[in-house]
Amino acid sequence: MTAMSILDLFRVDDRVAVVTGSGRGIGRGIAIALAEAGADVVVTSRRADDVAEVAEQVRARGRRAVELPGDLRDPQVRVGLAEAAVAEFGHLDIWVNNAGGTDDAHVKPMTEVTDDELRDMLELNLIAAGACSREAALRMHSGGAIVNVSSGAGMRAAPNTAAYAASKAALLNLTQTMAAELAPRGIRVNAISPGMVPTDSFHRVLQFTEADHAALIRTVPLGRLGTPEDMAAAVLYFASPASGWVTGQNLLIGGGRDGGKSVEHR
Repeated sequence: MTAMSILDLFRVDDRVAVVTGSGRGIGRGIAIALAEAGADVVVTSRRADDVAEVAEQVRARGRRAVELPGDLRDPQVRVGLAEAAVAEFGHLDIWVNNAGGTDDAHVKPMTEVTDDELRDMLELNLIAAGACSREAALRMHSGGAIVNVSSGAGMRAAPNTAAYAASKAALLNLTQTMAAELAPRGIRVNAISPGMVPTDSFHRVLQFTEADHAALIRTVPLGRLGTPEDMAAAVLYFASPASGWVTGQNLLIGGGRDGGKSVEHR
C-alpha cells in the first residue's frame, strides 16, 4: 500500500464544487484550480459566454462541468445552483462565494452614497453569499467546505469605497458565525481577503493608469500585484483536506501590504 503524500491532502478528487462569479477573474481561476485538483464544478456568473468558456476549461482538465448563468441576487438562482449540483453529481462538497464586487463604475465618499447603493452592496456581497451558504449547508455532509471571498478593504478603513468595504467586513463576521454553527456537523467555513488583483472590475472601478499601477506596486512589499492564481491556491487549501482542522479563519493575500489607505477591489 502506497503511503499518502502530503500533496495528496490538497487533492479534491471527485468532490463537487460550486464557484459563484466564476466566469472571469478570480472566480475563473478558482474554478480551473479546483478542476485541476480533481473536482467537478458548477460554473456560474451573469454572462453565459463566460460561463461556457470556463466550463470548457474544466472539461479540458478531465472533469465534469455544469453551466448555469444567472444573477445571484435572484433567490431562485441561488437555490437552483445548489439543487443542480446535487441533481447532476449526487452530492455537494465545496461552495465558493466569489461573486461580488460592485456595479458602480467609480469611487466616492460615504456622504455621496445613496440608500439604494448601500442596499445594492449588501445584496451583492453579503445577502447573496449568506443565502448561498445556507443552501449549500443544507445539502452538505461532514467534510464539506464553504469559502467566502471577502476583500482586504473589509479589514480596515477604506475611504471612498465605504459601502463595498462594509459589506465585505460583514462577510467576514458571517464566516466566523457560520463556522461556529456548522462545526458540529463537520462543515468548515473560511474566507480569503484578496489584496490588489488587477481584474476587469478593478480596472473599471478604479480607472488606474500605467503610472498608477507602478505607484501601487511600490506599496506592496513583495513587489507585484496579485493574480487570480494566487487567490485560487488559497481557496484550494481551504477547500481541501489540507485544512481539515481549520475553520472560521480569514487569510489576507496581499503581498505583505496590510496597512494604509485601502484601494482593493475585485
